Amino acid sequence: MAHAIERVLRRDRAILIFSLIAITLLAWGYVINLSFQMTEIRRDTSPSMDMSPTALMPNVQVWRVEDFSCNLTMWAIMMVAMMTPSATPTILIFAGLNRRRNPNENTGNKSLSFLAGYLIVWFSFCAIATLMQWGFHSVGLISPELISVTPVIGASILILAGIYQFTPLKYACLSNCHTPVSFLATEWRDGTSGALIMGLRHGLYCLGCCWTLMLLLFVTGVMNLLWVALIAGYVLVEKVTPAGRKISHAIGLFIFGRGVWLLIQTLTM
Repeated sequence: MAHAIERVLRRDRAILIFSLIAITLLAWGYVINLSFQMTEIRRDTSPSMDMSPTALMPNVQVWRVEDFSCNLTMWAIMMVAMMTPSATPTILIFAGLNRRRNPNENTGNKSLSFLAGYLIVWFSFCAIATLMQWGFHSVGLISPELISVTPVIGASILILAGIYQFTPLKYACLSNCHTPVSFLATEWRDGTSGALIMGLRHGLYCLGCCWTLMLLLFVTGVMNLLWVALIAGYVLVEKVTPAGRKISHAIGLFIFGRGVWLLIQTLTM
């Protein structure tokens, strides 16, 4: 019986890993393609170039419904690409525990529910980020081509993100990401709806840990492919390594110092 369960666990794990990799690669494919297309648009100075909202990224003074939808989709798929890898260890542990508790059930739908709950939280963040982008755009504080904010706003975001790296809330959330087994044991709920709730709660801890880091995209350029990859990589390292807190402190100091330097430089120009 034990050998049979282990075989099923290995099968479940293989299917789940393949599915998560596929989701992540598809999302990264979209992000990379969109980034390259935007780079080509910035290089093309021809006045006949179509810069309408439906062409790729909106570059008009007043957003329309399709502009908001376009940007929301961009943020949502980018968050799938950036955050699914860091959630994978917890999802795999959840799937294994769920299979051991329910050896004869099809537990795949519960793993999907857990992932759905996790992504719902980040999609909510995406809606807020899109509203912020619309607000910055409306008052002329963001470059439509680079999708990056003005230096003063950028410096303020950097300083905020640097300070947040040292707050108790940051580390209360990070500790739950560091110990997924403890999180799952404490928060365990049965059924598909229970898996969804657990995913939502894990997503909230993850959001509490990383939301200021995602705002850094407004400083570097929302579709700056290098910085999207660097932030995603840092989030993964911070969550899965034992030295995550020390790394977080070091990054916090760097970000804060960079923000202060940028602010001083801007104000003295």
